Amino acid sequence: MRVAITHNRVGRRRALQLAVGSVLAATSLPASAHHGWSWAEDEQTELKGTIRSISMAPPHPSLQVAAADGVLWHIDLANPNQTARSGFTETSAKPGDAIVVLGNRDRDKTKMQMKAVRITIAGKNYDMYPERIRTN
Repeated sequence: MRVAITHNRVGRRRALQLAVGSVLAATSLPASAHHGWSWAEDEQTELKGTIRSISMAPPHPSLQVAAADGVLWHIDLANPNQTARSGFTETSAKPGDAIVVLGNRDRDKTKMQMKAVRITIAGKNYDMYPERIRTN
């Protein structure tokens, strides 16, 4: 009986160590590029192009947009709930639609990536982050 109790304590202790270690490891790793705004420039940019693909999958819906010069851009939208609140859903657009994206591009100019604050399709605005929209 004593062996079983000791074994059970060791098992719980090991499980607790693994849990704490996992939490520490997860919090010490850098966040991936699409989380937060630190990876993006402060200045907002407008991108005009054509939607190539739409993904509504978490953690952030996203678009692939071909600019007029043929460069393919990755556009991060807001989280799924916030994107839906903006009015943008899986039926709001389709590949081939013209789009205007207002957002903050990646600080690393080698990455064709932007976080959208507003997208406009067929004259309709979808404000992902209305509080961040800067118009001059």
